[in-house]
Amino acid sequence: MARRGRRGLAAGLAAAVLLGVAGTLAAVHGTSADPGTRTFPPAGPAVQPVRTTAGERVVQIVAHPDDDLFFMNPDTAQSLATGRSLTSVYLTAGESDGVNARRDDPDPPAADRAAYAEARQNGIRAAYAEMATGDRTSPWSRTAVPTAGGGTAELDTLRAKPWISLVWVQLHEAGSINGDRPHSLHGLWDGRVDTLASQLSSGTPVREDFAYSKQQVVETVAGLLQRFRPTFVRIQDPTPGRTPKGTYTDHQDHMYGARFAQAALARYAAAPGRPAFGVQTYLGYSTGALPRTLTPADAEAKLRTLKTYAWTDGTDHCGDPAGCGDRKVAARPAGHGWAQTVRHTRGESTTWAQPGPGGSAWAFSVLDQRLAVWHREGATAGWNGPRLLGGGGIDAGVTSVRLPDGRVAVLGTRTTLGGRAADYRRDVVLRVQRARGGDFGPWSSLGTPERDDASGTSAISAPAAVVDPSGRLTVFVRDSAHRLTGRAGLPDGGWGPWTPLGGSGLRGDPVAATDASGRHTVLVPTPSSVLAWTQGEPGGPLSGPLRTGLPATTLALNATGDARGDGIRLWYRTPVTGEVRGAHFRGAGAGAGVPGTGERGIAGSTTPGSRQAGTAGTGPGTAAGAGMGKRAGTGGIPTTVPAKAAMFVPVASFVPSTGVAGFGPVGRSGDLLAVRSRTGVLATARTEARPRPVPGTDPAARAGWTEGGFLLAGAPAGLPGGIAAIGLDGTLHWTPSDRTGTAVLPPPPEGREPLRR
Repeated sequence: MARRGRRGLAAGLAAAVLLGVAGTLAAVHGTSADPGTRTFPPAGPAVQPVRTTAGERVVQIVAHPDDDLFFMNPDTAQSLATGRSLTSVYLTAGESDGVNARRDDPDPPAADRAAYAEARQNGIRAAYAEMATGDRTSPWSRTAVPTAGGGTAELDTLRAKPWISLVWVQLHEAGSINGDRPHSLHGLWDGRVDTLASQLSSGTPVREDFAYSKQQVVETVAGLLQRFRPTFVRIQDPTPGRTPKGTYTDHQDHMYGARFAQAALARYAAAPGRPAFGVQTYLGYSTGALPRTLTPADAEAKLRTLKTYAWTDGTDHCGDPAGCGDRKVAARPAGHGWAQTVRHTRGESTTWAQPGPGGSAWAFSVLDQRLAVWHREGATAGWNGPRLLGGGGIDAGVTSVRLPDGRVAVLGTRTTLGGRAADYRRDVVLRVQRARGGDFGPWSSLGTPERDDASGTSAISAPAAVVDPSGRLTVFVRDSAHRLTGRAGLPDGGWGPWTPLGGSGLRGDPVAATDASGRHTVLVPTPSSVLAWTQGEPGGPLSGPLRTGLPATTLALNATGDARGDGIRLWYRTPVTGEVRGAHFRGAGAGAGVPGTGERGIAGSTTPGSRQAGTAGTGPGTAAGAGMGKRAGTGGIPTTVPAKAAMFVPVASFVPSTGVAGFGPVGRSGDLLAVRSRTGVLATARTEARPRPVPGTDPAARAGWTEGGFLLAGAPAGLPGGIAAIGLDGTLHWTPSDRTGTAVLPPPPEGREPLRR
């Protein structure tokens, strides 16, 4: 149970908030060098309760003040610019060692955890006010609100735009990235401590110290979701993986804060009378070592916000003795390359829509952690949906394949929380139509290549899949050891074992495509190139990994069979610029060393014989062998090991895309391409069905794009006749290929349960 004290005024204030008459607390702060001593600001005049807008409403849940600025921006700024509701929830106080100074400061202040937590709050308020209004001093109303977990949180509302809110749960932080700190979110999740105590900031209106059990943290966050009723939720990566030394690749507070958020979302998904919601997860520390996704201008805008948070100018703009920002960050406001990039860890599939006979089509997403299905009966018919199917816990980012008999199969990953910490896991799941055009059967599990969650934090990618003429599937994932792993269907309807297929340093999600002859190719990005596994002939063994010679990408890929039957096409984005590129792998056999023009006009590109590429066949689990044609691997996926120098080199082409920038995958429908633009909205443009290699200075490379009016969730998907995309409010947007404009299919109405089967 939450420990309580100093009830009096706080209890009355909390009751007033619940009735919708909030008490505003004046920005008068006190601090002390003694972390246990706090002074409280007096109550101010009454204000209107927090407001939310119609349409999309976003809630961000992070562990520390600044996680949103480092790892979710510019998505955060893009949401602020829409004029729609945005609420950021901070689980810990971020008190660290209590010293608000650069690490090299020769005369740092005395440690005061309450004051340092307050300074970080001041920095966040200044950063959000500046992003939303242009003025970092735009005032906030600070209110104490009771939580569903039995304690009290601080709710801050931007007065100029009261649909923008910050919630401070103010739990004790771990104070170490990987260190053994039982009194932390990690220790609470694992059951090493029964409760986790609060760490209140020096200026907070919260008058009561408290301590939460694991269940009370979940209830608290779920209650906040109920209060703000999001249509889209952003969280940190709950499965970041481990380094070769066995340590987490991200801060333990980030990982376990995200797992608490997942548990709260599962509880919220069961609540009636709320809008359907989507979820996006974000990579943390390790994103700084991957190819940069932001243009210099966008990176500079992100850095300006971080400098405001870090209080780099030292101006006393807040009038608080605790400080106006986080001076620890001031020494390196860009972090470790984090200001130059942002990376989603779910929802990057472009194969979530499938055509059917007679112009019919299916589209799939994940809402309420369930499979959401849209359908149209014909090419000129409208879309119906979404229909939310049973079976929860599904992660964002499903993919789909069409079986030879016309049925559609949907694949994704599922998170199981379990009753104990050791029960947490992610597995690959499959759902297949019972009959062509009919309903879908239940989810079936294909398991996971991971031994357990503890060994790799369940850090598997989204699946990719290919299907042979008999209808048997082969499914591929990147495992936590950063190698390709596959599982093949068997003639009797069962499945072979998960089989390591080699490669090393793989990041992002694999993509798979089948050419007109029936040959399968799997492509996976690395930080420096793209590796390929391909068949020399239909039904033959997969050969790989093969070097493609492609330069670094922003990791998100899209592969399809060539429209004219000649091999496959790969679509990707270039680092920093976000330019769209196409690569054509002609229909030659595996390892044939298909000549390619290379990536002309891109700094750092080289000739095919000397291009930098990911290491082929050198990682853990790579099958042994020296030459082409030697069989390797185990289980149901026959593979060959290529000669050391074997390459599978495409013809790489520029696509007219200068100026659109942005990051994420490329959707394609015929000559219509679709991407996430630098402003976060859907952008479409027409290009040649077979783009020519052209210099980057060619005027054709500067053709314009049409930007839509909604922020994109996930990635766009191409279908015959147009592009499908999902907005942050769960709507399906359809952009036809034969005309301009986008049709919008609204989500289920609020307050009513979506139809489920």
